[in-house]
Amino acid sequence: MSSSASKLIILDRDGVINEDRDDYVKSADEWVALPGSLEAIALLNQAGYQIAIATNQSGLSRGYFSINDLHTMHSKMDSLLKPLGGHIDSIFFCPHQDSHACDCRKPSPGLMKEIALRYKKTDSSKPLLGVPIVGDSLRDLQAGIVLGASPHLVLTGKGQKTLAKGDLPEGTQIHADLLSFANALLENKV
Repeated sequence: MSSSASKLIILDRDGVINEDRDDYVKSADEWVALPGSLEAIALLNQAGYQIAIATNQSGLSRGYFSINDLHTMHSKMDSLLKPLGGHIDSIFFCPHQDSHACDCRKPSPGLMKEIALRYKKTDSSKPLLGVPIVGDSLRDLQAGIVLGASPHLVLTGKGQKTLAKGDLPEGTQIHADLLSFANALLENKV
């Protein structure tokens, strides 16, 4: 499969793929897939899409979990996806807190720039033009639209609160959950 950005989808993790927790997802036991999310990823993979995850994981720098714990969570996700015929192509994460003022913590575009470099080497100022970015918070969407990504808000996780606050980026499409997004994309409704 080519590394064309046109067949790339960027997903947030917590609140989109798995349940979000106010006290952070700290272990594989606490990593619980949202209904239909893994099936959605498998459907997208089977339609030729590559899935990249871009996730803020400040629990690392806060000492709530280790890098090994994070890898174990992602291994669990992979092992649950495999029998469905799905997989995650890549995971990009920011371990920092807001106070670190890094470029990789969403809503900053650092993770998106890394994804753009990996999937589509281009000099364009909008290297992710048209690539769907799916998140449950405003910061997820803001990080991608700077590089031209197409914003999609799911109403799982923090999505309902995000929608209620308003001020979504222009053109944001709303979906009940990741499976609704996948079905809409595959039916050419987005």
